[in-house]
Amino acid sequence: MTNTPSAAKTLDLIAIGRASVDLYGQQIGTRLEDIGSFAKSVGGCPANISVGTARLGLKSALVTRVGNEQMGRFILEQLARETVETSGITVDRDRLTALVLLAVEDEGVSPMIFYRSDCADMALSEADIDEALIARSRSIVVTGTHFSRPHSEAAQRKAIALAKKHGTKVVIDIDYRPNLWGLAGHDAGFERYVKSDRVSGLLRTVLADCDLIVGTEEEIMIATGADSVLASLKLIRSINTVATIVLKRGAMGCIVYDGPISDDLEDGIVGKGFPIEVFNVLGAGDAFMSGFLRGWLKGEPLATCATWANACGAFAVSRLLCSPEYPTWEELSHFLAHGSSERALRKDPALNHIHWATTRRGDYPTMMALAIDHRSQVEDLAQDAATLKRVPDFKVLAVKAAQRVAAGRPGFGMLLDDKYGQKALFAAGAGKGLWVAKPIELPGSRPLKFEFSQDIGSRLIEWPLEHCIKVLCFYHPDDPADLKAEQTAKLTTAYEAARKVGREILIEIIASKAGPLGSDTVARALTELYAAGLKPDWWKLEPQASEVAWQAIDGVIKRNDPYCRGVVLLGLEAPIETLKQGFAAAKTAPCVKGFAVGRTIFADAARRWLNGEIDDEAAIADMAQKFGTLVEVWLSLDASRAA
Repeated sequence: MTNTPSAAKTLDLIAIGRASVDLYGQQIGTRLEDIGSFAKSVGGCPANISVGTARLGLKSALVTRVGNEQMGRFILEQLARETVETSGITVDRDRLTALVLLAVEDEGVSPMIFYRSDCADMALSEADIDEALIARSRSIVVTGTHFSRPHSEAAQRKAIALAKKHGTKVVIDIDYRPNLWGLAGHDAGFERYVKSDRVSGLLRTVLADCDLIVGTEEEIMIATGADSVLASLKLIRSINTVATIVLKRGAMGCIVYDGPISDDLEDGIVGKGFPIEVFNVLGAGDAFMSGFLRGWLKGEPLATCATWANACGAFAVSRLLCSPEYPTWEELSHFLAHGSSERALRKDPALNHIHWATTRRGDYPTMMALAIDHRSQVEDLAQDAATLKRVPDFKVLAVKAAQRVAAGRPGFGMLLDDKYGQKALFAAGAGKGLWVAKPIELPGSRPLKFEFSQDIGSRLIEWPLEHCIKVLCFYHPDDPADLKAEQTAKLTTAYEAARKVGREILIEIIASKAGPLGSDTVARALTELYAAGLKPDWWKLEPQASEVAWQAIDGVIKRNDPYCRGVVLLGLEAPIETLKQGFAAAKTAPCVKGFAVGRTIFADAARRWLNGEIDDEAAIADMAQKFGTLVEVWLSLDASRAA
């Protein structure tokens, strides 16, 4: 078929085939039978590749099917967050999304169970292959597993034909899973090789159409049916004289062949592996492919492609999950430039921070929040037990006020507690458009203590992923050394717990309650906390008297953590006119992204509502008016700075 490019190539690749929800056992070194809890992620070779390449800066898309249920929507939403184009994904209303259960039982041993009986992705058909989508892409990636069923085989063959028609390169990831071909039992999901003339005969018919062929030693052998890797490579070359062939060899790296195959297996471009601990091999090949494609599609030398591929594979085998733990381009670049002192890359704090900061949810160039996470202050307002019981309902009214002002616009949030604010948290919950932060500190504690329990990690497990942890610490750089050490240790506990359970953290520092506030006080405090290893997603800081103070703070953040989301201002119950002045000074520092003000907005309405002086609507309107005024002030300062 003649190549007839007919469309602008707006995509780098389209991956075709499996998409599942992976449920990874969180207990390491035990049987799947004994796993007690699971972590959920997007899985399946093509889905992983689409995410892995997107993280490395390529424009990728996925063609598959998902079920019309919560797991299918999870895949769609996660892919969208990763900037993977989802227009080629069909929602199957008759089948469920595929599931995979996995465990890490031993080094390199990961038993798994595929729940794939009549699942959505394996029902892919020719009707799901859109010619216009294929024409837009520079390459397609077909996968071995999807040649195992007649209808999905037909879909991939149609995609290959269209790729040839439109000058789109064809890549095959041999992706051999014997039990998905019906060659091993349900409990043999980890089995890598079962010889099969049927599988080899079918895959041989695909090889001639490919520009890039990638597989492990076992996969290279199944692709032809030959009894040795070398014989199989020679047979592939006899079928396809021009394709680049990549032999993956795990910890030994890879070999790339772009010419004749000699009698020496090592006679190719050898990409050496990285000396890292093997923690979990599942998904490593998909990470490898992502790194190789980043180089190959960008025209890099094959040796460079191999290095990037091996590095991405090293990240994958050193971490638990598949696609969520693949490196971003920033992370990969840092690793290639600086290496790591850790054989277990998951223990490298610098890499972990870059990974976290470049994969966390959402983008918040501005954050304007109504803070009503107060506990002791509302207890003082309530005065008696009967009135205190009404506080949860008032906090719901505060959410309605914030939603009224936000009117669906991005960049708005709430600070809400789970002592009196649980009903409000539901009102502001997932899909309601508000960023939410929740406090963990015991109100007024100095030295810092956590509320409810000092076992903060166990508490955070119950929190929604999108909720940000907020911890307030009364910290002054001139405090006694032992007090600062205790405070810092407690903040570190919160910070490490946040990272462990995958939640963002906002650290609120109030220095003025513990000593005089000079132009360098807060900058000094932040310098000390950064030196202790703290790199929160957000800082919440009190207004500063001068632009000099803000410039010092901005400099500290830039030097220590360029990935910090920024600073939000607190109010300390200051009058609105005073806050306006504080906003203007803060606007001189690029690190300041907004505000999180509470009692200035809600205190008067709370007092009057709790005393029965105003009704719900009046309370909402009062808070919305005050919150809206602060929003207008902040946005007007944004506009004047832009001008």
